[in-house]
Amino acid sequence: MRTTIPSALGAFAALALTASFAWAQDASPVGLWKTIDDETGKPKSLVRISESNGELRGKVEKLFREAGEDQNPKCDKCEDVRKDQPIIGMTIITGMKKDGDASNYGGGQILDPASGKIYKSKMTLGDGGRKLDVRGYIGVPMLGRTQTWVRAE
Repeated sequence: MRTTIPSALGAFAALALTASFAWAQDASPVGLWKTIDDETGKPKSLVRISESNGELRGKVEKLFREAGEDQNPKCDKCEDVRKDQPIIGMTIITGMKKDGDASNYGGGQILDPASGKIYKSKMTLGDGGRKLDVRGYIGVPMLGRTQTWVRAE
């Protein structure tokens, strides 16, 4: 039996497509994410998202700071138990759970350490699990802002 190059390429393409689709279906926000500053477009921090009992939490692992800036700032504008605590190591995402299909998560909250404000939040995985749209809002999702985070690992 002879295998021709076109049929072998077709089989390889089908296998690759199936594997990438399966990976995208199994993709999860769990992992390390690079946050991007809205104004400068530069990396701002690394946030590790973990899962426990179906709930996602996100903790700041690293801040990208300019020379001369405080390299380990505290959340001086926070108004809860995080007041005056170091931002590095701080949990900023809580209560996020799967919402509908495999790529949507909601029902959680996110803290903006720069302002100390806590927002309702939802997240959507995109680009095969390589990007995460994180939306913080007050009241309804229409009244909010979305940042796109990029998978760092």
